[in-house]
Amino acid sequence: MATKVSMNGVSIYYGGFKAVDGVSMEIQPRTVTAFIGPSGCGKSTVLRSLNRMHEVVRGGRVEGEIQLDGVNLYAPEVDPVAVRRTVGMVFQRPNPFPTMSILDNVVAGLRLNGVKDKATLTARAEASLRAANLWEEVKDRLDKPGAGLSGGQQQRLCIARAIAVEPQVLLMDEPCSALDPISTLAIEDLISELKREYTIVIVTHNMQQAARVSDRTAFFNLKATGQPGRLVEYDSTHTIFNTPAERATEDYISGRFG
Repeated sequence: MATKVSMNGVSIYYGGFKAVDGVSMEIQPRTVTAFIGPSGCGKSTVLRSLNRMHEVVRGGRVEGEIQLDGVNLYAPEVDPVAVRRTVGMVFQRPNPFPTMSILDNVVAGLRLNGVKDKATLTARAEASLRAANLWEEVKDRLDKPGAGLSGGQQQRLCIARAIAVEPQVLLMDEPCSALDPISTLAIEDLISELKREYTIVIVTHNMQQAARVSDRTAFFNLKATGQPGRLVEYDSTHTIFNTPAERATEDYISGRFG
């Protein structure tokens, strides 16, 4: 299978502090990859590097190479804004634009990209809300504020907003951590459906969630206290959870540390 995203010797810094050291991995198209590991080991930092969001942080920089379909995302001629259109992101807490309607939330990115035709915006909004399994719940109140939805609905609204601009890759940073179990299940079901169209990378602290939704799992850990995070093991989710190659992986999954 072709590679969608590849990382080669990627180290990530906050100013002079190296947060992540030497990550190399390949992510296949239309799969779900889970990043797991203890707090502070660099999972979210690696995730944000995949759409150049890490650069938004003062002093944030990346060494090594990250490629999307063979193109180096950090090449000088590559526009970071264009990268973020191609690699969408859903954050830990639902963050709909509070003053915007449900419809305007979904098409905000399209409008930023210069789409003005009302029929096009309306059609894309419906398609995205349907893809996010939210259309039937909101179709009669599209003009109401997105912030008036429940937490789980808000997160699906944010997913609809992310996919409205038709990205190729969708990053999710603990998308269920602020949700109740029923809303979490709805998001997990949605992830399984979305991977038919998108390559998905998800950071999660929930071992059961990683086992349920992902095809491949990457386990990150700190080299030592105060040392940078590193990729310990990356394999099929079945292998990681049943026959991991590294003792540290087994200890983390079994709850002996982390």
